[in-house]
Amino acid sequence: MNSSLCVKCKGKGLCGRPFCPILEKFKSVESAFSGISGETSIFGASPPSVFVGRHNYPEVRAGPMIPPQLEGNEATQLEDPKALLRMGIQDIISSRSQLVRANTGINVKNARNPDNPLIEKSQELALSKKPVDTEAWFNKPIQNKLKFDNVLTPMGPSGELKDFDITENPKVPKKVDALVYDTDALAKDAISELWDSNVAAEHITRLFSIGLLGQERRLVPTRWSITAVDDLAGKELLGDIRDYQQISDIQVFSGGVFGNHFEVLLMPRAFSFELIEVWMPRTVWSGQNTWIDSDSEGFAGKKKYSNLAGGYYACRIGVLEHLKNIRRQASIFVVREIRPEYWAPLGVWVVREGVRRAMESRPRVFESVESALQDMSGRIKTPYNEWKKKAEMLSDIRAQRTLDSFF
Repeated sequence: MNSSLCVKCKGKGLCGRPFCPILEKFKSVESAFSGISGETSIFGASPPSVFVGRHNYPEVRAGPMIPPQLEGNEATQLEDPKALLRMGIQDIISSRSQLVRANTGINVKNARNPDNPLIEKSQELALSKKPVDTEAWFNKPIQNKLKFDNVLTPMGPSGELKDFDITENPKVPKKVDALVYDTDALAKDAISELWDSNVAAEHITRLFSIGLLGQERRLVPTRWSITAVDDLAGKELLGDIRDYQQISDIQVFSGGVFGNHFEVLLMPRAFSFELIEVWMPRTVWSGQNTWIDSDSEGFAGKKKYSNLAGGYYACRIGVLEHLKNIRRQASIFVVREIRPEYWAPLGVWVVREGVRRAMESRPRVFESVESALQDMSGRIKTPYNEWKKKAEMLSDIRAQRTLDSFF
């Protein structure tokens, strides 16, 4: 198998195999940790969390995710990025493997008036900000099969729902309640307003995924909704950022999490964005070879889906949040180096949180782009000459003059 195809695919099945051998390895390793297999009923505090699959779309399977025997504080950590960041990769997988995906079949168009009461209860659960005690019964014993890929956070076994009950009232934020019942608001406007109101990305994603936002309500597979929320929220932020003044200095921010290292270069020019991904040998997807690719957009924004998948949008919004906070505009150049320490896929939230951590660092200020790049290359383990060939933005900056340069 060509390892470069594995990095592009990340478990989507481009090789034609029915199962990804890389992901199957993690499923078999972690199956012993769940201890849930064979049960026909469970009780626990849902973080809260719901899951909508994509197989056989538009006829999909959806429902709540419930960790048996866990109480509120313990359950909260399973969906809270800040809590997960305090764990190691093995601990995250072991903890998340407790989340049982309780599911039932539904057509995605039936979100507003679902013909399945189990989906109605799932929607009620998704409204909550805090864990909700939940009890579920299954038609068959729970299957001990974990779920991994490049976008989703690891999840535990699955089972076909017979029935489930919410045994306490969900705690619903006022802003969430208002926008869920506002059927005139477009999904992109609702997502933007929730984001500006500091509603967690995970909460917005489950509302959108379970069909509770927008005018034309429908269920959206969870892995699609994660990327859609990052993309739509980013585009709304850009609507303001394009009108801001440009930053005054060339700045470099550094940081990362779980073997994902980020170097972020901000330049005093009109908005543009470029991300270079460098997968070092022996990471989760790359095998024995280094894999490098890039994607970018100009001032007008991005029209087509990124070839770097969900990581592109998660990275972009992490930097756009910073520009919105300082009310400035810039050209953004990012190098994401994925190192061997990142040995299992944890989901695209790792990129979002890694960039946020980098943007919290104290910026280094430089007088030229070249000196900034030299500084960045000192912290990137992959040789500069290998990844700079993919950097289209750097070539444009060297070749193009701005109006300011004439004064």
